[in-house]
Amino acid sequence: QVQLVESGGGLVQSGGSLRLSCAASGSILSNYDMGWYRQAPGKRREFVARLSSSGYTHYTESVRGRFTISRDNARNTMYLQMNSLRPEDTGVYYCATIPQLNPWGQGTQVTVSS
Repeated sequence: QVQLVESGGGLVQSGGSLRLSCAASGSILSNYDMGWYRQAPGKRREFVARLSSSGYTHYTESVRGRFTISRDNARNTMYLQMNSLRPEDTGVYYCATIPQLNPWGQGTQVTVSS
């Protein structure tokens, strides 16, 4: 069963960039459809982006054109490149298979200051 660990979060000013990583072990990441999700303080966890096993990508409207989801098969790692960050992008970011096979991990905190 695949195990996932998120990393790469941090504090950044509005307009800045971050790249999140989702490292997989126990299975081959490219066998799965994968997603990034986020949870802002006091809000429900929401979908951010999806990368299918065949390479199809889909984004929630608020991040389209700013975020890019990708995968490095050699490193068995998925990424979320986040550019032009806004304060409303603040939250804990999680990766998961689609459908979700594991409990949520610890996520990685992204804080965007105005």
